[in-house]
Amino acid sequence: MPPEMRTHTLLRIAAAEVLRYDTPPPDWVSRALGLAPWVVVRRGAPRDGMIPVGARGAVRSERCAAWLRSCDVLEALDPLELAARRAWRAERRCAEVPALAALAPVEEVMRLASFGSCWGPTGSVGFELASGRATATPASDLDLMVRADQPLERAAAVALLAEFASLPVRVDALLETPRGAVALAEYASAAQRIVLRTANGAGWVADPWVAGAAGA
Repeated sequence: MPPEMRTHTLLRIAAAEVLRYDTPPPDWVSRALGLAPWVVVRRGAPRDGMIPVGARGAVRSERCAAWLRSCDVLEALDPLELAARRAWRAERRCAEVPALAALAPVEEVMRLASFGSCWGPTGSVGFELASGRATATPASDLDLMVRADQPLERAAAVALLAEFASLPVRVDALLETPRGAVALAEYASAAQRIVLRTANGAGWVADPWVAGAAGA
C-alpha cells in the first residue's frame, strides 16, 4: 500500500457508490457519506488492488468496512498532515469539545518529546478536522497516532503517558511501528508481552520493533 494510503489516512471520495462491500451496507452509510464523503483507511492488506477502508456514521456503533479503488480517491489526508496544518487553531468548537482544545497542549508535548512532526489526531477529532463535519462531542476521547519508526525507550513512553494523563481529556495513543501498532499505555507498562496490531491481525510480541520477537 502506498505510504499516503497507510492506516488512519482519511480519503475523500465522490459518493458512496464508489465503495465495494463484502455484504450489503446498512442504510446509514449512504446518508453519512452524503453529509461527509470521507472514509478512513483501516488496518488490513489490499485486496484485488483495492484499499481497505471504513465508513463512520453518527454514533460509535455505526462503522462499516468497505473497499475502495485508488482511482476513486479524490484527496488523502493522514494524521501527520492534520497536525501540521494546526486546523484546530481556527476551530470554534474547541470551547465545547475538550478533545479539540487538547490538541494545542498535545502539540507542545510532542515537540518537547522530539515527536514534533510524527504525530496526528485520528478518530472523531481527525475526521472532523479533515471533513469539516462536527463529529467529535464533549465526551469524545482524543485518539492519536505516533509514528515511531525507531524504538522508543520505555522511560520516554512513561513520560509521554504522564503528560497525556495531565490533560483534561482521555488520550488514547497508538505507536505505529514499521511492524504494526501498539498502545502507548501497554508499551509503557513494561509488560513482557504486548499486543501488536498488523494488517494480518493481532498477536503477542515482546518487542514491536524486532521481527521474530514473539511473546512467550
